Amino acid sequence: MNRNIRVLLVDDQPIICEAVRRILSSHPDIEFCFCENPTNALSQAEKFSPTVILQDLVMPDVDGLTLVKFFKANPKTRDIPLIVLSSKEEPDIKYRAFENGANDYMVKFPDQLEVLARIRYHSKAYTALLERNEAMRKLQESQNALKNELDEADHYVRSLLPQKFDNGKIATDWVFKTSTSLGGDCFGYGAITDKHFSIYLLDVCGHGVGAALLSVSAMNVLRSQSLSGVDFTKPDQVLSALNNAFDMDKQNGMYFTLWYGVFNTETRELAYSSGGHPPAILVANGQYQKLKTNGIVIGGMPEAKFESKTIIVPNNAKLYVFSDGVYEVEYADGSGMMNLEIFAEELLKPPFADNTKTQSMMMFSQQAQKNEQFEDDFSLCEITIR
Repeated sequence: MNRNIRVLLVDDQPIICEAVRRILSSHPDIEFCFCENPTNALSQAEKFSPTVILQDLVMPDVDGLTLVKFFKANPKTRDIPLIVLSSKEEPDIKYRAFENGANDYMVKFPDQLEVLARIRYHSKAYTALLERNEAMRKLQESQNALKNELDEADHYVRSLLPQKFDNGKIATDWVFKTSTSLGGDCFGYGAITDKHFSIYLLDVCGHGVGAALLSVSAMNVLRSQSLSGVDFTKPDQVLSALNNAFDMDKQNGMYFTLWYGVFNTETRELAYSSGGHPPAILVANGQYQKLKTNGIVIGGMPEAKFESKTIIVPNNAKLYVFSDGVYEVEYADGSGMMNLEIFAEELLKPPFADNTKTQSMMMFSQQAQKNEQFEDDFSLCEITIR
């Protein structure tokens, strides 16, 4: 920002005006404006936009100290450096001038070198303030625009999440709370044949736009079942195909973990496979069971092998699928981090009053860290199988 020095002199004596004008006349980078009537000082300052104001204290119609206060109370002039240029030398007057907001004080009539030095010093500081404020304004605009874009992206990710339902045989519920930045968790469920019901949750490494884009891409593949030659009722086939389709070397070094299960509504058999993901928890008959296979993260190694396991699901069981952000929270008392076992044990307990079990589990983790906001995404999906 290129800005000339602009000096506004407020003084009822034309002789002072002429003296200051002569001092400044040989400096082409300094513009000068004289205000002889102090009642017009504020309006003239707003029109001229000075980088420094020189002001007398003894003038007709307006008390000089009061005018200093007015300059500092006006939003358009309060940051402009104000130098009192007065014949009064009493310490009490100087004290009151500074108390009312003056930035400097010179006794008439100082040496021209001193006048120039103080004008340049205060103008330079004011120009730097304007430049900083402009940079901060542009930064704030940029941050607001980025926030709006991230909010739109977050809204889109949420729009992909499934509807909750209860058809008498299967009921679903979930909670999803993103961390402080755009997250990389996604999950879904739904019928893939007349008798097969799929459940999956994935967690992309890291956060931000890149993680969200990878998460959405993988999620859309799972929703559309668009992997060629893959039987989506076979979890190991699904993970193997995703691993080859989303090679981390082609995804800017990013990978994701995944738990994928398929429930057969006729046989009550649940087939599942996991790639670097926390186990799902099956709660039935007052006990819990971890459901996990030994697959690596998705995209980590081309042609990696994945396996499926199966289990018969008892009546009135609940299946919980989640990301590690639900239990990897630091205790507020500094005693360490919650582990999976503690979280799983809590799943066996009744929900908090007037809350669903998924809501209660989120509150459980929030209470542990004594903070409603999580460092990682909190994604917890509950499937009730009657």
